[in-house]
Amino acid sequence: MKTLDQLKVKIFADGADLNGMLELYKNPYIKGFTTNPTLMHLSGISDYEHFARQVLERIPDRPISFEVFSDEFDEMEKQARKISAWGKNVFVKIPVTNTRNKSSAELIRRLAFEGVQLNVTALMTSGQVQLISSAIGSHIPSFISIFAGRIADTARDPMPIMKKSVEIMADFPNQELIWASPRELLNIFQADEAGCHVITVTHDVLKKLHLIGKDLDEYSLDTVKMFYSDAQKAKFKL
Repeated sequence: MKTLDQLKVKIFADGADLNGMLELYKNPYIKGFTTNPTLMHLSGISDYEHFARQVLERIPDRPISFEVFSDEFDEMEKQARKISAWGKNVFVKIPVTNTRNKSSAELIRRLAFEGVQLNVTALMTSGQVQLISSAIGSHIPSFISIFAGRIADTARDPMPIMKKSVEIMADFPNQELIWASPRELLNIFQADEAGCHVITVTHDVLKKLHLIGKDLDEYSLDTVKMFYSDAQKAKFKL
């Protein structure tokens, strides 16, 4: 089994809790950060720009993705330019379509040509990757995020799609493929095997990094001790 030091895939922390992000910033294995409106809402953030600028002030030297939140492409474009101006390490997240299933490809093409660093998000098919990779072209460093975890939620193996996407994007060295929405630590090793450049991992999964390579007999005993301890705390009787 590989160690984290042996992996080529980069780990980005996915979350919107400032204190949690700053704590993970101290971890040399965390090479970047991603957020999204859902995570920000769950963290109770009401002032989008204030939060983003707080993060960028404290984390100025690793890529950080912030997402547009309009459903109209004209407004998305304005938001993207504004967000991009907040820092050199900012990547603007653009959804692959809007809520009416209209492709964002033309907007992405314009923004990439203008030099806006992008993270195109919520992709799930090779066809989407082909379209978006072509739209980004070789203009600017950008990420393409495939939601492998959600693909797996449908009982499909995401590995073939991820490997095919690596092939599709191979002509553009400025583009990096992200394995998004992982569910467990195993996904980090799967992403590495598939050739993904990055995997985004939520803070709760990152807390399990110490378990990598743990002896299974020892882990089994730990589990038995946990069950016993919790039963004692509950003061169960029969």
